[in-house]
Amino acid sequence: MKKPPQRPPQAQLSTGPRPMTDAIVVSPHHLASLAGIEILRVGGNAVDAAIAVDAVLGVVAPDTCGPGGDLFALIHEPGIETPVALNASGRAGSGITADGLRDMGFGAIPYRSPWSITVPGCVDGWEALTQRYANLTLTDILAPAITVARNGFPVSLELAASLRHLTDMIGSEPSASSLYPDGSPAAFDTRITRRDLADTLEAIATSGRDSFYLGAPGAGITEATQGAVVPDDLTVRQAEWVDPASLDVFGRTAWTIGTNTQGYLTLATLWIFEHLNPPTDSNDPLFHHLLIEAYRSVAWERSMFVTDPLTAPLSSAELLDTERLAMRAATISATSAGRWPMPESSPGGTAYMTVKDGNGMGVSFIQSNFAGIGSGLCAGATGVFLHNRGAGFSLIPGHPNEYSPGRRPMHTLSPTLWTRDASLDLLLGTRGGDQQPQFLAQYAAHHFHTGACTNDSQMVPRWNMEQPAPGTDSALRIEPRFAPGTRSGLEALGHTVRDADAWEPGWGPISAIDVGGEMKGSADPRISTSAALYG
Repeated sequence: MKKPPQRPPQAQLSTGPRPMTDAIVVSPHHLASLAGIEILRVGGNAVDAAIAVDAVLGVVAPDTCGPGGDLFALIHEPGIETPVALNASGRAGSGITADGLRDMGFGAIPYRSPWSITVPGCVDGWEALTQRYANLTLTDILAPAITVARNGFPVSLELAASLRHLTDMIGSEPSASSLYPDGSPAAFDTRITRRDLADTLEAIATSGRDSFYLGAPGAGITEATQGAVVPDDLTVRQAEWVDPASLDVFGRTAWTIGTNTQGYLTLATLWIFEHLNPPTDSNDPLFHHLLIEAYRSVAWERSMFVTDPLTAPLSSAELLDTERLAMRAATISATSAGRWPMPESSPGGTAYMTVKDGNGMGVSFIQSNFAGIGSGLCAGATGVFLHNRGAGFSLIPGHPNEYSPGRRPMHTLSPTLWTRDASLDLLLGTRGGDQQPQFLAQYAAHHFHTGACTNDSQMVPRWNMEQPAPGTDSALRIEPRFAPGTRSGLEALGHTVRDADAWEPGWGPISAIDVGGEMKGSADPRISTSAALYG
């Protein structure tokens, strides 16, 4: 067995001169990025490539995403000022109610359980995207993923570690047999196949969404949820074209998906930060202090407002109203950390990918199983692991995010797309569960406010907010590569600081494509498989 590489991990970057097409694919795994490049080279556009990337990631990184999860996408078309947004997050099943769950003795949705599984939106999202944008057929687009699943792939360092951790949870699941050859988790660099998932993808490629929702995977979903999701729920298409949320910041317009996602937190944090007149030296403790406080000043309210748009107390436009944000900015002190309530933490299992094609179309695309492998349950022997997005619901009677059949839960996924004078400027996103807005705000603040290039914005050390009880003091973990004066300065300002790993693998991977400046893709060095490739 090969010895795992020493840290820091190294993202896999393309070498040689950049092709004249300016087509770029960035994703958490080089095999997925390569699939995207292959699709672009045979005539696919950025949307075709993004779906191909996502499908391959579901094969090689099932602990982050797959057909059993949800997806969101932002698409920029050259010459069109407003990006198009797709919400392909699934809804709660109709076979159980909040009262029924409370009668079972639950005060909250059990985190990994049959009742945390909502209808997966991914496959409906693929179909909606192909119907509106595709140059190629779904058969062509999913071909790379099917080939990788049938012919096999080497297990990455990250997947090997996940499988060891998940053994007790998923080791006996029928869709996990290929991940646990001989009953043991596949080791680093072992070559494995996933023929069950290949069969499922092949059926989707030839017969569309009905082969998934009304076929064997759908039957597996109903069984895994103990009837909480019923067959009629699976006939409803989960993908919906929606208006994106936006805010002007750093001389650009930042776009994201509105509620039911927490994406507005990234934009609100950066607007508040910019209006606090921060220093441009990222070694200055005040730079990080103001960014931390900007985030904390809005993050505490997430559970009240991030829910299905049909029941949300405030719209995305109201959440991003600049007068409202200015009031939050006015509460922030430059000399000491404040106190705000904070949301509870959830680990993330997500894959963010981004594609720009040679014709100028750009896609910011995120897809997730939520908590790593998700619920820990699968849709029979189809190779499909089922997410646990239903854990984002509340069981508090009357809460805007209370579990209700057909309602979408709160989502952590937060892709962004940036334009300048209606032209594409930056595609940016990450995995990271609750912490996604933190990592994206840090990257954007370094890139836009300090002028750091795409790669330098990846390399700078990151902080991560602890999730204290409401009203408690600020607690941070930091990558200890911060300058000593930065750390001591944060402590002097009232932040409790602890060390994480020098290159914390869970704090990303961020994927970015800079279109407005150096025309460059940027992969995160914290994950060994991340890759930025040019076509």
